[in-house]
Amino acid sequence: MIVAPAARYTRTAVVLHWLIALLVVALISIGLYMTDIPRNTPARGWYYNLHKSLGLLAACVILLRVGWRLRFNPPPDSHALPAWQTTAARINHALLYLCLLLMPLTGYVGSSFNKYGVKFFGLALPHWGWEDPALREFFSGAHQLIAGAFIGLILLHVAAALYHLYRRDGVFTRMWLRRS
Repeated sequence: MIVAPAARYTRTAVVLHWLIALLVVALISIGLYMTDIPRNTPARGWYYNLHKSLGLLAACVILLRVGWRLRFNPPPDSHALPAWQTTAARINHALLYLCLLLMPLTGYVGSSFNKYGVKFFGLALPHWGWEDPALREFFSGAHQLIAGAFIGLILLHVAAALYHLYRRDGVFTRMWLRRS
């Protein structure tokens, strides 16, 4: 079913969406890889610092995206969609935003409770805590738990996007980089 093009997100919203998507894919990939690197090796520290730096960069872009979203309303929902799809999309988006905000927060706070702290591409950032293995483990566990939920939400989001691309119902093109 091919329908008339739906209203699109602003160009800034689209660029921020895809930039966040690239950063999140990189962060998930690095995060899954780095946990298997043996402790007390240079490679482990390098990947952890890269993960933290990209996480902070992502946090900045996420805050820009949230600010943009609060300032500019999204395009209206497509009336061609069943109500359950619109509701499911809204719930998934809200949970994605929640994960986008909680992931860097739990990562940064958790890193503040170890002796290494956080470096942003080599620049040491302020500690919010002190060396405390129990608190570090708590926030690290929260970070990992949220990551699992986040990955599931992302997979659902991608599956829905591919469904709409296949259906050619105009929903996918609302957030695509180019007009089709």
